[in-house]
Amino acid sequence: MKIIVVGCGKVGTAIVSSLVGEGHDVVVVDNSPQAITEIRDVYDIMCICGNGANFDTLVEAGADSADMFVSVTGSDELNMLSCIIARRMGIEHTVCRVRNPEYNDKSLNFFRQQIDLSLTINPEFLTAQEIFNILKLPAAVNIETFSRGAFELVELILKQDTQIVGMSLAQIKKQVAQSFLVCVVQRGDEVIIPDGKFVLEAGDRIGITAPKSEFQSLLKKMGIVQKHTRNVMILGASTTAFYLAKMLIAGGNGVKIIDKNRETCLKVADLLPQATVINSDGSYQEVLLEEGLSSTDAFLSLTGLDEQNIIISCYASSQNVPKVIAKVNRAELTVMAEKLGLDCVVSPKNTVSDVISRYARALQNSMGSNVETLYKLMDGKAEALEFNVQSDFKYQHILLKDLELRPNILIAGIIRKRKPIIPKGDDEILAGDKVIVIAAGQSLNDLSDIMR
Repeated sequence: MKIIVVGCGKVGTAIVSSLVGEGHDVVVVDNSPQAITEIRDVYDIMCICGNGANFDTLVEAGADSADMFVSVTGSDELNMLSCIIARRMGIEHTVCRVRNPEYNDKSLNFFRQQIDLSLTINPEFLTAQEIFNILKLPAAVNIETFSRGAFELVELILKQDTQIVGMSLAQIKKQVAQSFLVCVVQRGDEVIIPDGKFVLEAGDRIGITAPKSEFQSLLKKMGIVQKHTRNVMILGASTTAFYLAKMLIAGGNGVKIIDKNRETCLKVADLLPQATVINSDGSYQEVLLEEGLSSTDAFLSLTGLDEQNIIISCYASSQNVPKVIAKVNRAELTVMAEKLGLDCVVSPKNTVSDVISRYARALQNSMGSNVETLYKLMDGKAEALEFNVQSDFKYQHILLKDLELRPNILIAGIIRKRKPIIPKGDDEILAGDKVIVIAAGQSLNDLSDIMR
């Protein structure tokens, strides 16, 4: 598809990288010559220096033949205006970044209807939702949901003392009398679709699928237990912190927010009276200790500085805080954070780029695709896709053990009439099913693509 992306900041650049990787024809628009030069130096795509809300600029970008328009500049209002113009120029699918908390659900619904937006994205809210989901299952480093929450894929990093380290998947199956599937493993830079003989090692990052309601008991049986999160300390009164604190308070958690900007603290304290807001510099260890770092259940570093988030999160880990999460946007620093022992790092730009890639893949329905959900796993080295099975799918009523799947492909789950099924060799795929597929090192557009 031809896709125009307006705005080449952190989020826009991540979106461009993801879409180019997906094979789309991408055109970039930004009013910063430096940003355009940096994009042009990395990608062999058309780049235009100009205002994304200018008619002539969009004509030059080829809006008359574009399939999708994405506006992710730092201004919500400019993004909306750009989408209005793009829509009037005939682009059917428009995606708008709207991040101001003042634009609540009612406002966004109004904008979608009046401006005819296809999708609005809020990086800070999406990141807060991602962290909130992880805190509900603290042993996880990433959680993806399918079929409106009926099915989950949870990523974990195995510690040296984890009960299942040194065991084969077949042995674990015998020991744990419960439906689950270890469907993907990252060991170093290698991503593996494991079989029953595969033996887990300390440091492996594993992806497990199971019905959502059974994960707590499953992890307990595997010896993967982490303290339930009740009290949360957040460094940085950012927009992400605001959204997250609101979710945590609604869920009954105690929340303490630390920020050195007095005006920001006063504003957050006014908006969130149930939270404890501390006006102090949380980059000092003494401040964190005085505020109860060593007794908190989870510490989240959500400032605007990646380096600060990494360093302070490492300190929190050294104080044996059960769950530590750092917000890091720069890819090279994410790798560094993981090498320093931070197993849970979130990236707003990656979260948004995944949403855009998922949406673009789903738009190809008209070309025969039936992708409903798409997630990047294992640092982007694998994908988890949810497909709707159409009535003309020619591999129906064939036992899974008899299907000839392509290498590095695994059927990880089936949802049939809202009931989650962990697939076995004697199961089969039927029309109306939702099928979850794990693919390592390749992209799929249609369920039939999994076959040899």
